[in-house]
Amino acid sequence: MVKLENVVKVYRMGTVEVPALRGISLTVDEGSFVAIMGPSGCGKSTFLKRLGCLGRPSSGAVEIDGMEVAKMRKTELAAMRNRKIGFIFQNFHLLHQATALANVMLPFLYSDCPKSQRKPRAMELLKTVGLEERANHKPFELSGGQQQRVAIARALVNHPKLILADEPTGNLDSRSGLEIIALLERLNREGMTIMMVSHDPQLAAHAERIIHLKDGKIIRDEAVKDRRRAEDELAKLVQEEE
Repeated sequence: MVKLENVVKVYRMGTVEVPALRGISLTVDEGSFVAIMGPSGCGKSTFLKRLGCLGRPSSGAVEIDGMEVAKMRKTELAAMRNRKIGFIFQNFHLLHQATALANVMLPFLYSDCPKSQRKPRAMELLKTVGLEERANHKPFELSGGQQQRVAIARALVNHPKLILADEPTGNLDSRSGLEIIALLERLNREGMTIMMVSHDPQLAAHAERIIHLKDGKIIRDEAVKDRRRAEDELAKLVQEEE
C-alpha cells in the first residue's frame, strides 16, 4: 500500500537548510494499522505530509497504492489525495456554520460521484460513525468526540484506501479518545489501511506496528505483541461509570 525509499525532506530558510527527514525507507502492507511516534520536531508531521501527497520530498521515492507520487504534478497530487487518501486531523477542521451532513459532503466538490448519490452516501457514513441522528447539527452543537467522528465520516466519503490520522485524539478526553480509537480499529478490521501519528504510547499500542522517529530518521520499527483493544477498554470504562 505504501512504500518509501530513502525519502529526504530539507526546508530552506534563506541560506539555511533544515533537514526534516533524513533517508526514510519503509513498506506498509494494505490493511495495516501503523502508529508513528517520536518527540516534537522529529519529523512526524513532515512524514505524514509526504504520505498524504501534501508536497514532494527533496529526494527519494514515495509510492502509494502502486503509484509513484514524488514526481506528480499538482493536479495529479490533488486527484490522488481525493481518490485514495482520507485525512483526520487533531483540530477536526470542520466548517462551523455547516451541518454535520454538509461537512461530510464537502469532498464531493472535487469528486465525480453523481449528485443523486451524494447525500445517501454521506448519511450512510454518519450512520457508520453513530451520528445519523445528528446530521443536521452544526459543530458547536456537538461534543469533541462527535466532531471527530464527523471528520472521520468525511475522510471516508470517497472510499479511500489509506487513512492518515494526525493526533486524532489529541483534543479529546479519555473516553472520547477511546471511542475514536475503537472506530479506527473497526475500520482497520474491515480492510482500511491506517497510519496514525500519536504521542501517547497507550493509544499507539492499539496499532499492530509502531514506527519510532527521531531527528528525521526511523530509529525503531516494532510489532505490537500485546495489542490492546479499545472497544474492550471502552466497555470496561462504561461499566465503571455505571
